[in-house]
Amino acid sequence: MNSRQISAKVIVNVLSGQSLTAALEEAWELIEAPQDKAFIQAICYGTIRYYYRLDFILNKLVHKPIKDSQVKALALIGLYQLQFMRVKAHAAVSETVAVMKKKQWAKSLLNAVLRRYLREQAELEALADKHVAYNHPDWMIKAIKADWPEQAAAIFAENNQSPPMILRVNQHFCSREAYLALLAAENIEATALTTSKDAILLTAPVLVNKLPKFSEGWASVQDGAAQLAASLLDIQTGQRVLDICAAPGGKTAHILEQHENIKVAAVDIDGKRLERVKENLQRLHLQAELLIADASEPEKWWDGKPFERILLDAPCSALGVIRRHPDIKLLRRADDIDELQLLQAKILAAAWRMLAVDGILVYATCSILKQENEQQIKAFLQTHEDAEELVIEADWGISRPFGRQIVTGQQSMDGFYYARLRKK
Repeated sequence: MNSRQISAKVIVNVLSGQSLTAALEEAWELIEAPQDKAFIQAICYGTIRYYYRLDFILNKLVHKPIKDSQVKALALIGLYQLQFMRVKAHAAVSETVAVMKKKQWAKSLLNAVLRRYLREQAELEALADKHVAYNHPDWMIKAIKADWPEQAAAIFAENNQSPPMILRVNQHFCSREAYLALLAAENIEATALTTSKDAILLTAPVLVNKLPKFSEGWASVQDGAAQLAASLLDIQTGQRVLDICAAPGGKTAHILEQHENIKVAAVDIDGKRLERVKENLQRLHLQAELLIADASEPEKWWDGKPFERILLDAPCSALGVIRRHPDIKLLRRADDIDELQLLQAKILAAAWRMLAVDGILVYATCSILKQENEQQIKAFLQTHEDAEELVIEADWGISRPFGRQIVTGQQSMDGFYYARLRKK
């Protein structure tokens, strides 16, 4: 299978409901050359990122919708190459059409569609700008506009961009200033991100194997918003800390990097994802107790000893990280939000039972929807008399009636929500 054929297979799988990450992991088993991997990743991420725009244009180029999923996927990646990639037009057309070796009708259709696009490109792009400017599903557009009318246009624009690459320096090995010097020595342009004392913003993404001493654990890749969790917990020496829904372990690791002489337990319901936590901690030379468990049912695994600090990185719609996971626009459904809200409430109530008196719980999501965030915390405080909010005073995000919200793209960060609660 060549790179475009593999790319089409990935797109078909995502349109059938598989995550882009999982679909690409399967694809990597089919290739060997690193340059092919980079090309496939660029095509797949780009095609999924601009799916609504590309699909609109495709429907203007055909008399009736393409029913063959592989042919449709090839048409979409062909259009993506012609509009967004530095691939010569004749190569993009001929190589994409050539995938359909045994289906002459498909070759003819693809050739006609892509060549017509080249002839009518300006007109088609103008139509797309008018009718699908936001490049999001309708329900998502309505939800984001309802919650963030002033910021909505900027959020949509950010979601349609590739995300910045941000590093977290492991202070056990070196300071941020020292790591910036190591990057400069490798001609990797970077600056300190002011929102977190450990964060570094790269001018352009690089492969992790190009980062100085990455394999030895000197740095990790983690968005700046996610790096705020560890400091919000205000952990003291000797405390027991619980990280709920911990995978893939970035926040767990950051907690351990910032503090010594603490005991950390990391819980996740997904054993495969928890294995990634183990791998990340091993690379960083850190240790935590890892538990495969359902956080909403602590009576099945909790030893009954209260935790002084709890981080609940609640399962959510993930609408704040669409630029990193563009398939969210395709896979998330409007009716998911109510179900997620109920699950969040259940886990939050369970976590509260495990928190010590005078302990602090930090509730976090990578969502920008108020239903999952400030409304969730408001409802919790109304039903738990022993809970009080600790207001987050910060130079990042937006202060809300409950908690603090980062809107996607603010200060180079993903969309995130945080609230701090103390048990009275």
